[in-house]
Amino acid sequence: MTTATNKSASPILVIIAFATVYIVWGSTYFFIQMAIHGFPPLLLGAIRFLTAGILMLTWCIIKGEKIFIKESIITSAIVGVLLLGFGNGIVIWVEQTLPSAMVAILVSSAPIWFVLLDKHNWGINLKSRSTIAGLIIGFAGVILLFGEQMNAILTSGSVHSKLPGMILLILGSIAWSSGSLYSKHHPSKGSAGVNVAWQMIIAGLIFVPGSLLNHEFTNLQWQQIPAQAWFALAYLIIFGSIAAFSAYVWLLQVRPATQVSTYAYVNPVIAVLLGMLFAHEHISVLQIVGLLIILSSVLLINLSKYRKAKTEELTGGESLTELEQEGINITHSASLEECAD
Repeated sequence: MTTATNKSASPILVIIAFATVYIVWGSTYFFIQMAIHGFPPLLLGAIRFLTAGILMLTWCIIKGEKIFIKESIITSAIVGVLLLGFGNGIVIWVEQTLPSAMVAILVSSAPIWFVLLDKHNWGINLKSRSTIAGLIIGFAGVILLFGEQMNAILTSGSVHSKLPGMILLILGSIAWSSGSLYSKHHPSKGSAGVNVAWQMIIAGLIFVPGSLLNHEFTNLQWQQIPAQAWFALAYLIIFGSIAAFSAYVWLLQVRPATQVSTYAYVNPVIAVLLGMLFAHEHISVLQIVGLLIILSSVLLINLSKYRKAKTEELTGGESLTELEQEGINITHSASLEECAD
């Protein structure tokens, strides 16, 4: 691969690409919640990822790319199940009961698990004071969010708490990080577009039996699905699963990964604002504080990588920085939210 900072690009196109990644990936939480008001969750995941994956694979075929590489398809299957099947699938499922803003806040803790599960780099990461501080602060933010729910249970005695969904989101973040790390340490031979297309197709197929077992096909009244749910589904396919990914990959080619990675700080803020403004979701002061604490921890975790990337950029180093290499590898396995989801 070429160095991510070697290519020049129009400033206007760069701004448009950043806006796409910032706004679209941040807004997918809101649109998922809009979509599940009309579609059952597992069926929503199946339709979204199968459609987006087939469209992307078709485009790759038109471009003449090789799409059948056995090793790459196997890797894509494992990564697709972990990231999209479990990681994004849990996001879709819990948004039936949790506000999209809270979901985005908890998902923003994924970099914490990324560091803890990256056994290959423990010797480097766990020697960094900023990384250790970030892990401790990040867990404090997560505990703060869980503490609020525990306090609500103790004071009200309600059995209908948000804790099960919150626990599922933590497991989903762990699955997301595991899939990203697997992709990093088992690079695929195919192009990023082909790999992600297979990941989405395979993940979409995984949702199908679950949807059938949950009787979603038989119980769904297609004619009663509201127009806004269809609009949300189209948005998730076209913008969330195709446009934002293309913008993200392109940005990695023309801008330093240290700049591109700032989406991780913007996405949850966008999700919180959209949830409050358009879905009238209530966000408590403690949840806002928890968000700020988690984002601060992510900054500290990545601080040493930012410094290293900046040093190599200033010295004109030819090799990819560690952060850039991780960013490019993750694009082979990420869904189009976020990594961000």
